[in-house]
Amino acid sequence: MEIGAEYLVHSIPGERGGYFAKEYLVVEVAIFSAAKESLKISSGQFTLRINKKSVLLAQSPGMVAAALKYPDWEQRPQMTAQAGPLIYGAPQGGRFPGDPTQPRPLPTPRVPDQTDSGNVEKQPNLPIEEAIALAALPEGPIAEHVRGCLFFRFEGKLKSIKSLDLIYDAGPTAPKATIQLL
Repeated sequence: MEIGAEYLVHSIPGERGGYFAKEYLVVEVAIFSAAKESLKISSGQFTLRINKKSVLLAQSPGMVAAALKYPDWEQRPQMTAQAGPLIYGAPQGGRFPGDPTQPRPLPTPRVPDQTDSGNVEKQPNLPIEEAIALAALPEGPIAEHVRGCLFFRFEGKLKSIKSLDLIYDAGPTAPKATIQLL
């Protein structure tokens, strides 16, 4: 089998552009099987070694999607107050109808009809969970080839990374493969 990898930093490719995951390092991997029998692939077989010492485990696409969809989901809310009433949350409306201190709603954009777009149908955007799952490396048996992204949680600074190695470990009977990314 052959493995190719590309370090994408924080970028996750998508069908209609990409996503930026600032808490994750992203590596796109392609695996080509030369054997006639199927090969079982799992993200758990991959680790990322930083600066020849720190080792990161691959994270699930669901964890990455949750971090993108809810950026503060791992942070605990903090409340501080001095004197006076404590208001938690945003105000629900104006003080009275026509309150001039309330922001005015933005005008709704005009939706082009079919004559404007030349009968081109617009496809709906995928939910972020599905988009990240499609970009991820598929797991399970493969017959010929497969490609996708692996995600590694990293909270440090990118400037601190001097070397980056992707390590593939298929198990005790197969040799480990190390791919130097940086």
